[in-house]
Amino acid sequence: MNVPPDSIIPVSEVDLRLVAEPHPFAVAHQEAAARHWHEERAANPNLFDGEVALFSGVTCKDGILSARCHIVRYSTFLYWRTIRPVPDVTHIFAHAMLVSSDGALVPVKMSVRTANPGQVYFAAGSFEPIDIVGGRVDPVRNMHREVSEETGIDLTQVQHEPDFYALSKASGMVLFRRYFLEQTANEIAGSIAAHVASEADPEIDGAYIIRNVDGIPEQTPLHMPDMVRWHFGPPAAI
Repeated sequence: MNVPPDSIIPVSEVDLRLVAEPHPFAVAHQEAAARHWHEERAANPNLFDGEVALFSGVTCKDGILSARCHIVRYSTFLYWRTIRPVPDVTHIFAHAMLVSSDGALVPVKMSVRTANPGQVYFAAGSFEPIDIVGGRVDPVRNMHREVSEETGIDLTQVQHEPDFYALSKASGMVLFRRYFLEQTANEIAGSIAAHVASEADPEIDGAYIIRNVDGIPEQTPLHMPDMVRWHFGPPAAI
């Protein structure tokens, strides 16, 4: 992968192409992944072994992010997380950064029933087969779907940046762009709370408001602090 680690770079085009062959990692670690899944399910019976995307051959040149997309079982992905980094195995996922009218960021806190209990990050999920259109991963489709499912917010008519940004960490690569909502942070949080209350089995506990770099929570994935600092940083750094 030629993407510089720990740096946020602009991405004007996303070319994540589905391939038919299984990911070499899934083939090589099938038995180990099955054993690990048994342990994970014993600890959290709510987990479901669905299909998600894991990538190989990741490159970014002239603003074009390219990679081969392999569909694997969720159990394979969870096992990879325990031994990452692994050469030529990358988890690419998307984040819609919700920005309130008063300039705050509004991520969410994951519920105990998920694989990331208590973690705070922007509403998101791994790419799934439903996010693949015409043989390519559609990150916008994924972002809109995940935000709608988890928060009840419809992003289809919300103003956003035209292009994406990518941040590569040891934990994976996040592809993101900002969405500028008309509501204040408190109003957005209230709307999300109402959505969570209406759900029989919500994926999140509610919203979390970040108003400055000092508001970064401790329970957050590796990529979040970099994204928060980038958002609140000086214009010259954006």
